Amino acid sequence: MGDSPKKNWFTAMGILFIVVAVIPIIRDLLIWGPDFVSDFFTSPDLTSEKVCTAVFGIGGFLIILGLRGENYEG
Repeated sequence: MGDSPKKNWFTAMGILFIVVAVIPIIRDLLIWGPDFVSDFFTSPDLTSEKVCTAVFGIGGFLIILGLRGENYEG
């Protein structure tokens, strides 16, 4: 029986957040093209690309938390 592997769900959730953020950006690149997507990033309106940027940040933060070396078991 011994030691069971530690579960690190922060890294898994961070990867999930990043995957979820990539999907709308790829979709918009395929539909609108890179010129319009860059306009969406720089417009003063709240767009899905800006929300995806925030989700990237959250995902990166979760990955950093997961890779700090602390393991959590639920």
